[in-house]
Amino acid sequence: MSNDDYKLSKRKYVLGVAAVLVVVIYIVRLFVLQLTSDDYKLRADSNAFMRRIQFPARGAITDRHGKLLVYNQPAYDIMVIMQEQVGVDTLDLCESLGIDTAWYSRRMAEIKDHRRNPGYSRFTQQLFMSQLSAAEFSNFQEKIFRFPGFYIQKRSIRQYAYPYAAHILGDIGEVNPADIEADDYYRMGDYIGKQGVEASYEHQLRGIKGSEILLRDVHGRIKGRYQDGRFDEQPIPGKNITLSLDIDLQALGERLMRGKLGSIVAIEPSTGEILCMVTSPTYDPRTMVGRQRGKKHHELSLDPMKPLLNRAIMGTYPPGSTFKTSQALTFLEEGIITPQTRYPCSRGFHYGRLTVGCHPHGSPLDLIPAIATSCNGYFCWGLLNMFNNRGKYPTTQEAMTTWKNYMVSMGFGYALGVDLPGEKRGMIPNAQYYDKAYKESWNGLTVISISIGQGEVTLTPLQIANLGATIANRGWFITPHIVHEIQDEEIDTLYRTRRYTKVSAPHYETVVKGMEGAVRGGTCHAAFTTQYITCGKTGTAQNRGHDHSVFMGFAPRDNPQIAIAVYVENGGWGATFGVPIGALMMEQFINGHLSEASEAKAEGIANKTINYGDYVR
Repeated sequence: MSNDDYKLSKRKYVLGVAAVLVVVIYIVRLFVLQLTSDDYKLRADSNAFMRRIQFPARGAITDRHGKLLVYNQPAYDIMVIMQEQVGVDTLDLCESLGIDTAWYSRRMAEIKDHRRNPGYSRFTQQLFMSQLSAAEFSNFQEKIFRFPGFYIQKRSIRQYAYPYAAHILGDIGEVNPADIEADDYYRMGDYIGKQGVEASYEHQLRGIKGSEILLRDVHGRIKGRYQDGRFDEQPIPGKNITLSLDIDLQALGERLMRGKLGSIVAIEPSTGEILCMVTSPTYDPRTMVGRQRGKKHHELSLDPMKPLLNRAIMGTYPPGSTFKTSQALTFLEEGIITPQTRYPCSRGFHYGRLTVGCHPHGSPLDLIPAIATSCNGYFCWGLLNMFNNRGKYPTTQEAMTTWKNYMVSMGFGYALGVDLPGEKRGMIPNAQYYDKAYKESWNGLTVISISIGQGEVTLTPLQIANLGATIANRGWFITPHIVHEIQDEEIDTLYRTRRYTKVSAPHYETVVKGMEGAVRGGTCHAAFTTQYITCGKTGTAQNRGHDHSVFMGFAPRDNPQIAIAVYVENGGWGATFGVPIGALMMEQFINGHLSEASEAKAEGIANKTINYGDYVR
């Protein structure tokens, strides 16, 4: 073969291979376009059909008596299909919607941003503007024909019937990228529960989306439903929820806490249902709706008194003398004391150079009057004798661990598990904590303040109220919860199961007698009534500034209906604010109203404010 023939033959092979490669590339490209890519399918479908999401009605929320708390009201969103809105008169659109061109440009950029809007497609509807009022909708509907690619979609907006219970109910807001990433139910512009029950029970409240398929002509005009709606999917409404909340009790609590920082939590002992959860300061939930929600939320977040903080479950405080009831129960069960055990208190606990002061009262005392008079000395001696008991506990560390386990069994040191977001655990120290703090050189005297609810011990108001419910039940509690019933669904077994402490029921009876004595003639005498027997315990929790005013109690003594904790920051003695507020709240719930004299007391307390100055918690 000549050299020219060889070159010609080689060239034919090269051309042949190139031709085959071109054919293969075209085949692969056709396969991708026709079978694996939906780009052209979406383009073709969008010319003939429009799939419109049908949003379900969000479930309604009522209180324990059926009073409507949260409901839905019609609202309208403006949707845009980016492929179709080319050539729209932007200035005219902005004037019609009352927005500026800068807002328009920013919103369009957000829609196209795949990081903010992972499900973006230029062929499908995207949210442009949300929650138009009926008046705004009516005005824009008359002009929408001038703006191809823009559509109106009906949905609903949350409305709150009362100006109360903002932290319990929560609110809804637009989803963020993390929400969309976590759950493919959501698309940009959807709404999700942000706080409170709206967040905790989002899956039950939100319902299931539906859709309808609409036919369009060659000019993009809607011509009706495809095959008379044969392929439409109807939305399924969200489930209605009944709360355990008594809205009238909640309203009274918020009125009594006006001008004060702190919390009130009331629980039905037999069920663990939360009857009220007041946190102060608070805000009107009706202001956290619509397009103004973001602005209002920002304003509240800048308030130094932190009205967005749910102090009932997020505030951690020294429980003060309310904690002495848990100490009495521990000492009794461990055999450190009997009800007849007497300890001295000469205006306090004195041991060497160490003194823990106390107010004047008779001495020595046995347990029941020690609870009734809130004697510091008694409980300091009890803790010291427990931690020094080498016949029972080989080391102080083992005594501390035993003590800590009792506290945990009573619901302290860990989050209780309430069905609201953000619950804090409080603080119950353990042996390892003190070993690290004191290089293993510590004893009962070192930590003596924990016996009276001071030192490192902190609880939430919810945990203090739950202590009251546990004593009322003589040794058990059901995890506190705010939801009483979910439509067509059982509540979690956690909220139906009794949790028993490490202390036997007879010892609780002893503590109940002490708490009854506190109301009959001790530190809680302001809560006394002839209508029913009330049991209570004050607390005056030491603080860097003014002491905190605390009350924990329940009523009636037998077959109790309500257990309550009141915590007023910088309120002074427990009897100053805690006891009278707690007494009024119990009267309201048990009787269904306040007497004329009690109403006068309530108004007086509501008008008392505490000057916090530059205080910021």
